[in-house]
Amino acid sequence: MKFQVQTGVVQVSQTNSKRMRRLCIFSFYDPEGVVDDYVIHFLKELGKHVDEILLYSNGPLLPPSELALRAVVAEIIIRPNFGFDVLAYKEGLEKIDFDAQRKFDEVLMVNHTCYGPIYPFEELFSEMDSRPCDFWGVTAHMEMVPNPFTGTGRLPYHINTNFLAVRADLLHSPPFRKYWSAVQGASNYEEAIQGHETLFTEHFTDLGYVSDTYLDCRKYGTHYPAILDIDETLVDRNPLLKRRAFFHDPRFLEHYAADLPRALEVLARTSEYDPTLIWRNVVRSAELRNLNTNAALTSIFPDVRLKQSNEKPEYGRIAVCAHVYYTDMLEELLQLADTIPTEYDFIATTETAEKKAFIEQAVAGRKNVGEVIVRVVEQNRGRDMSSLFITCRDLFLDERYALVCRLHTKKSPQVAAGRANMFKRHMFENLLNSRGYTTNVLDMFQDKPWIGVAVPPLVHIGYPTMGHVWFSNLEKAEVFKRGLDLKVTFDPETPVGAFGTMFWFRPKALRKLFDHQWQWDDFNPEPHHVDGGLAHVLERLICYVAQDAGYTTQQIINSQLAGWNFSMLEYKLQKFSAALPNADFTGQFNFLDHWKRTGYRIDAPHPTPPEPVVIEMGILPHSSPPAPPTISQALGVLMLSARRSIAYRFPGLVRMLRGPSTPPRQEDQTP
Repeated sequence: MKFQVQTGVVQVSQTNSKRMRRLCIFSFYDPEGVVDDYVIHFLKELGKHVDEILLYSNGPLLPPSELALRAVVAEIIIRPNFGFDVLAYKEGLEKIDFDAQRKFDEVLMVNHTCYGPIYPFEELFSEMDSRPCDFWGVTAHMEMVPNPFTGTGRLPYHINTNFLAVRADLLHSPPFRKYWSAVQGASNYEEAIQGHETLFTEHFTDLGYVSDTYLDCRKYGTHYPAILDIDETLVDRNPLLKRRAFFHDPRFLEHYAADLPRALEVLARTSEYDPTLIWRNVVRSAELRNLNTNAALTSIFPDVRLKQSNEKPEYGRIAVCAHVYYTDMLEELLQLADTIPTEYDFIATTETAEKKAFIEQAVAGRKNVGEVIVRVVEQNRGRDMSSLFITCRDLFLDERYALVCRLHTKKSPQVAAGRANMFKRHMFENLLNSRGYTTNVLDMFQDKPWIGVAVPPLVHIGYPTMGHVWFSNLEKAEVFKRGLDLKVTFDPETPVGAFGTMFWFRPKALRKLFDHQWQWDDFNPEPHHVDGGLAHVLERLICYVAQDAGYTTQQIINSQLAGWNFSMLEYKLQKFSAALPNADFTGQFNFLDHWKRTGYRIDAPHPTPPEPVVIEMGILPHSSPPAPPTISQALGVLMLSARRSIAYRFPGLVRMLRGPSTPPRQEDQTP
């Protein structure tokens, strides 16, 4: 049964049992005009259930993309990128004159913002065909008071309009035509949401039309189940997976504990959807740090193989490529390489003929070692980075190797021995820890062809890297990004990088770095191997070059070091949090960010940590610019800074000027 509205009177009629005749108006946008395979797959599967697809592209398309689309849609209309998907839908409805010829039982308005079908569209359409309603969607957004966009009133319950179906009785009605005639183009995302999506459902239900959703979104307990309950909706066989969950600000997902990693696990276990379609698309548009955080692209591997298989794996040709400056560390490198469960080639670079002979003799007859290639570098400028991208360039341009593990003899004599040793272990033991561990790494690359680089997580124990690891390299990195034509966005504070310059990689993922003809004098001369030089810039470019080539970066860590790193990170974070006003992470971040933008003025007023409602819709608050300091305030800060600088640089002088210190309390005088 379904309800219809005719001349203001609600009537009841039987739902048509035969297959519905459907038209889909599909709205698409990509700033580069690229149509990824996930869109083609989506439209191909949707085409099994609709008679025609009109595709509106809000901007020009590249010729190969347009050609691919023509195989799965009836017509492509290129329109200006104005008005978001709302005006594309409006133009599509006007093009068919609101189905004045009565050709369709249902018109779909769908956009490109979801992956799918995660589960067959047949399940969706067969279920919704049986339900009596005038318009329907897959998911809905709950009512909110106050409206988070305005801070007042209410945000009504509404169907998410990324997938909206309208049946004939509503489609052919005067109120429907009148509604769309009033729709105007929005200039930003918030206007588009408020001007259509949040209004449509309530507007037509108030007129007596009946709406429905495939999933009962009231049961999940959050206001935005499509993202905030993304895992539970997949458990309930939601055919759509929101792209935004991958690249949205992690503060929003953290606030609601939205579990994208579990959603991906549910997908892998219960769906036949090819995850490659997701990763090849999202890696083009996401900031790597956000993507790696939201999707938890960090693997903690044990020392036993996880994959239960008796078959001999086919990993392809593998190489270990090492820069050996300290020959006394060669045996340590070879013992690490011994954990590789299949034959590998050993490639080494060094700076003297004597060291070359030593390396060749040490490797000769080594178990599992295939071809041995040892080369002497022309210069030691750039150290391990120049030796990889200049001396070994030809070895990785022809793609003879499926995977390469990059190592070097790391001692870091410029830092304290304990920290240097920890950094070395963080590299070595997270790349090649044991036979079982290394097998897990190789299995990961084999099972996930979208991974191009695997790196240890950012080292933070003993090093001030968190939030500052660009150091003085960002400006030059931007220069080389333009020179290499990398279509990526750098993460502003903490890039995903191959810090320590040891990592696993697919040579084709780093093709642009090997294609470029680097020169020795591009690198700093010895001993000036410092931040701002090309070697340190390349260290931070590697993962972004892989991203530009369409590959993700996976962080890998062994279980023992994972425990230590997590414990230390948890300790440091809770100490920071304890020194701040009690609030959630976003509130504390805003408090500190405001202070930072005042120039760390001790007298700057701090904003009250925001109430949770300000990020309910995923719209994080924008702090207003702080007021400039007065002259007296600026002088006060200058004097305080001068006193702190003197105290830091001349502690003995400060103690002398202060006089005798206060004797310790009795209870402090313990041995």
